Amino acid sequence: MGLKSMSLLAGATISASGGTPIEFAEDGVSINGGLHLMIPEDGDYTTRRQATVKYRPPTLNATTGVYGKDKKSISLTLPLVLASGKIVFNTIRLEREVHPELDSDVAHQLNLIGAQLLISSDAGNFWAYGSLS
Repeated sequence: MGLKSMSLLAGATISASGGTPIEFAEDGVSINGGLHLMIPEDGDYTTRRQATVKYRPPTLNATTGVYGKDKKSISLTLPLVLASGKIVFNTIRLEREVHPELDSDVAHQLNLIGAQLLISSDAGNFWAYGSLS
């Protein structure tokens, strides 16, 4: 199957198992409305993995009297030194915007479906090759 015939699970249970823990720590970089983290075990600064976490709360529009959506994002960067010596920053960015009246269970379901978009075999060829089929 591919994207055009993708099938994801409502109410899925998603968890990580196996693997080795990767611990994050604050590094003192100031992020407006957020936090900057790094992985201390990455001794070489040029290839140190880093995460940026941001939160923008919902705000009330004084004209309409309606709240806007909140915005939460997390990005993880994996620097890579190319053969030429140039450094490129491989990044995955996760972002969610929801209205404060959205039920928390529905917001969680949105997270679960989002996680499946990253790991589902139906989306595998998209992530590997950019296939839209």
